[in-house]
Amino acid sequence: MSAMNVKIDKFSGRNSFGLWRIKMKALLKQQSLWAPLSKDKGGDAAKMATLEEKAHSTILLCLEDEVIIEVSDQMTVAGLWKKLESLYMTKSLQKKLLLKRRMFALRMQPDTRLKNHLDQLNSILLDLRNIDVRVKDEDAALLLLVSLPQSYENFVESFIVNKDKVTLEEVRSALHSEGVASSGG
Repeated sequence: MSAMNVKIDKFSGRNSFGLWRIKMKALLKQQSLWAPLSKDKGGDAAKMATLEEKAHSTILLCLEDEVIIEVSDQMTVAGLWKKLESLYMTKSLQKKLLLKRRMFALRMQPDTRLKNHLDQLNSILLDLRNIDVRVKDEDAALLLLVSLPQSYENFVESFIVNKDKVTLEEVRSALHSEGVASSGG
């Protein structure tokens, strides 16, 4: 099996921490560097120290300079991970308000690709989940329908006819089908 060359965008504090965190965890696991962050830290102390150093440096190399400055006092990988989570996954009322404001204000611009709009919604929903704010699936589906531009009005109206409930996955699926049909592919 050949080694994969994985590229993760550096976390800048402006991109989604939740998404970066998922990718970083996957990278550390793929490189067998997750052990120092796992609950089960058993094993050879020398080997664990090496894994600790490698995991710590791998995370630092995936951070922008301004974020490194904020966490440079953390000498262990567990301390570094915890500090990043405390800085960027805060569950403050201000963070909840900011994310909910982004969610409720989300509108697809006429020149925006559907995939980009769905990615934007998914990113907001992920960030909300990361701070323990749950959005009901039907509410997320309705928010998506409301966020579509006027050019999707016929789609929205025909989609909700004779439905009592709707799921986000149903809306996404129908939008993908609509997108394929309208693009001729």
